[in-house]
Amino acid sequence: MRDPDRLADLSVRDLIAGLASKAPAPGGGSAAALAGAMGAALVEMVGELTSGRVELEQDEGALREIWSSATALRTELLELAEQDASAYEAVIAARRLPRETGDERADRATRVTSATRDATRIPLRVAEAAAEVLRLAGRIAPLGNPHAVSDAGVAAQLASASVRGAVLNVRINLPSLAADDPVRLEAAARLDRLSAEARDCEEQVLAVVGRLIG
Repeated sequence: MRDPDRLADLSVRDLIAGLASKAPAPGGGSAAALAGAMGAALVEMVGELTSGRVELEQDEGALREIWSSATALRTELLELAEQDASAYEAVIAARRLPRETGDERADRATRVTSATRDATRIPLRVAEAAAEVLRLAGRIAPLGNPHAVSDAGVAAQLASASVRGAVLNVRINLPSLAADDPVRLEAAARLDRLSAEARDCEEQVLAVVGRLIG
C-alpha cells in the first residue's frame, strides 16, 4: 500500500514538484540519496541484462554478488532519503522551540545539537553508501552486457553526484556542532577521503566505459 507521505511512494512528477517547492524538505540531502539509489538500480539493471549470457558464464558468481549488493544499497539509500528529510525537519522544529527562560534555552540547545547530529550522520552514511554503489559500477562495467555499458557509466555518474552532494550536506552542518563534538570530528576526517575516492573512481569507470564504447 502506498504512503503519500513517503518519498519512495510518490510519482516522479510529484517528487520533483516537492523538490521544486519552498518546503524545506525534501531537499538536497534527499535528492543526493535518491541519485545514489538510481545509480544502484542501474547497476542492478546491467546485472539483469548480463545474467545468463553464455559468453559471460564464468563471471556469473561475481555478477550475482554485485547485483545483490546493489539491491541492498538501493533499498538503504531510499530509506536514507526519507531519514534525511525527517532529520532536517527535526532541526527546524528544534530551532523554533521557545528560549525565553534559562531552562528553555538549555532544552532548545540540547535538542538542536541532537537533531543536527542526526542531520550530519545521515548524509555521511549516504556518501558512504553511494561510494559503494560507485565501486559496484566500476566492477560491473567491464563484466556486463556490452550493450549496457553506457548504463554502467550513468550509474557511476549518479553515484558520484550522490557522494558529492551528500558531502556538501554534511559540511553545511558541521559549523553548528561544537569543535570537539565527536560527530563533527568523525565526519571531518572522512569527507576529504570520500570526495577523493568518488572523483578517482568515477574517472576510472568512465575510462573503462569509453574504451568499451569505442
